[in-house]
Amino acid sequence: MPHDHHDHDHPHALLPPDPALRVKALETLLTRKGLIDPAALDEIIDTYENKVGPKNGAHVVALAWTDPAFRAALLQDATAAVSELGYYGRQGEHIIAVENTAADHNMVVCTLCSCYPWPLLGIPPGWYKSDAYRARAVREPRKVLAEFGVSLPEETAVRVWDSTAEVRYLVIPQRPAGTEGWSVQELMPLVTRDSMIGTGLAARP
Repeated sequence: MPHDHHDHDHPHALLPPDPALRVKALETLLTRKGLIDPAALDEIIDTYENKVGPKNGAHVVALAWTDPAFRAALLQDATAAVSELGYYGRQGEHIIAVENTAADHNMVVCTLCSCYPWPLLGIPPGWYKSDAYRARAVREPRKVLAEFGVSLPEETAVRVWDSTAEVRYLVIPQRPAGTEGWSVQELMPLVTRDSMIGTGLAARP
């Protein structure tokens, strides 16, 4: 369920060092107990960071910008639409697409943990999992957006969507001006990871 806001640490300030240390300690402990293989873990991380990354999501957004029929299908049933492109799997079983417009800006948070659409965006960034972001995104979204460098007009409503284990969200950012006639491949580099979370805007050409 979205949280609507009409009024209302840079991302680096949102990420304390503690989570990284906890993850490393847990990985070390599980490795010593023989429960995980570090090489296999590295391969999984490499797959999601470099082969999936935000590239799949960028493809989806660029296609939505250029194909009205696909955009309509994506907004109606994102899970089915992205599955037809081959983007599905663990952490992507149920996806909802929300579209940014001049009137509404959407941003995504997981207030309980770090639920995130892995098949589209890869591994969530550290700040997305931080306690600060999870608490403040709902309470003061405009301040958080400002720390990411996003300043919105007062008349633009901010809607915060809370991801869960059952549903994850993909933000379709506004298409940058001056890209009329561009192909999907030309548009994809403009679609940033943060713009698909809602903490950023699509890059300008």
